[in-house]
Amino acid sequence: MIGKMLEKLKPVKKTDKKSVKNLKATKLGKKAVLPKKEPKGALKILFAIGGYFKGAWIELRQVRWTTRKATWSLTLAVILFTAFFFLLILLLDFGFKELFNLILK
Repeated sequence: MIGKMLEKLKPVKKTDKKSVKNLKATKLGKKAVLPKKEPKGALKILFAIGGYFKGAWIELRQVRWTTRKATWSLTLAVILFTAFFFLLILLLDFGFKELFNLILK
């Protein structure tokens, strides 16, 4: 029984995505999608640069910027942490200096 079912199966052809899209488009009564021509030479470089800036602009539009209040509070936090670690390193440096002076005397 299974052997007869397997005999009826036809091998599947490999098709590319564009031909599948064109087939679906023609069935729906739409125009077929034509493949785009690749630019050559210096135009290819210009298109690549343009594509980069287009993508960067799209990403920048998706950024959720912080409010002014949040920005100032984060800036204050960075200043406070910087001052704290500055004083910590200054005190450690002074302490090790005095410790070495006691050892070397």
